[in-house]
Amino acid sequence: MSELVRTPQVVVDDAEIFAAHEGGKLSIDLKAPLDTQRALSIAYTPGVAQVSRAIAADATLAKKYTWANRLVAVVSDGSAVLGLGDIGPAASLPVMEGKSALFKTFGGLDSIPIVLDTKDPDEIVETLIRLRPTFGAVNLEDISAPRCFEIERRVIEALDCPVMHDDQHGTAIVVLAALLGAVKVLDREITDLKVVVSGAGAAGVACTNILLNSGISDIIVLDSKGIVESGRSDLNSFKAELAQRTNPRGLTGGVAEALDGADVFLGVSAGLVPEEFIATMAPGCIVFALSNPDPEIHPDAARKYAAVVATGRSDFPNQINNVLAFPGVFRGALDAGARRITEEMKVAAAHAIFSVVGDDLAVDHIVPSALDPRVGPAVAEAVAAASGV
Repeated sequence: MSELVRTPQVVVDDAEIFAAHEGGKLSIDLKAPLDTQRALSIAYTPGVAQVSRAIAADATLAKKYTWANRLVAVVSDGSAVLGLGDIGPAASLPVMEGKSALFKTFGGLDSIPIVLDTKDPDEIVETLIRLRPTFGAVNLEDISAPRCFEIERRVIEALDCPVMHDDQHGTAIVVLAALLGAVKVLDREITDLKVVVSGAGAAGVACTNILLNSGISDIIVLDSKGIVESGRSDLNSFKAELAQRTNPRGLTGGVAEALDGADVFLGVSAGLVPEEFIATMAPGCIVFALSNPDPEIHPDAARKYAAVVATGRSDFPNQINNVLAFPGVFRGALDAGARRITEEMKVAAAHAIFSVVGDDLAVDHIVPSALDPRVGPAVAEAVAAASGV
């Protein structure tokens, strides 16, 4: 088993960071220059009127003659931004601009950040319905749980285009890809694993769902008050439903009871896990400590007991990063003309990410680099094929 080695951390000073964000990170480039009177007449009046008349007569032509069919709306209310929490729409905009930059770089897709000055699900859904002619897909981002579940469900029902809350499903896709890599390198069966998911928010619920759908039957979910189990009277409706589908051994208690003998720890919360609890996990265990910037347990401590360790950080091996998933997922869905992003498409995306690792698979390389140019096209192709369109 190869040794886990920390990669050098990139150090950037504040002045460079703020300079890179001055005036925003995005701009709109023209596909053809407007440098002659003829070009101006084609791009705008009078030529554009011909195209507008054609679309007015046949609305389906908008897909061919505007960018809307390939445009992703990156939508947030700023209520759960990164590890910063509820910082509001204005402060969330730099993050949404960054998301759009990732869509362009890794998926070849244009996107536009939209931050909404409301947390009301009705208003968010209604706004996106009214804006539907402007875009071809919706990436919901950084919306707090449990509101995010309702908002995503209602937007999917209301719109006839791909919709995905990336904090949920992008995370789940890459977690499954990483787990496929981990069990492969350790020569284990994924269905035999006992998994503990720390965090019952957006990412925790989605990760639990995709792992259940992948054949893992023994999953225990933890929230801030302990094991999510049916005997608790303080569960909201989403957690109560989750309790019915998890914890098959009927455990009660907290993180100590959950981790005893577990094969996998998946951390998607801000809660720290003492090293002595990781020490009680099964031999050859797997630890995914994904909280940023501070993992639930430091990787150097986790690797004393775990055969494979992953984090959400770029300065340690095995970075589980959503950028491996969402650009290709949306590209594949739009390429196929899919109206929905299905569970089959998400699982296909995970397998595609894992496939890119190939012969380079190792305990310190269970997923490709976030900068690997092969990932986006591989995911897009797999998602389009799985769409059934």
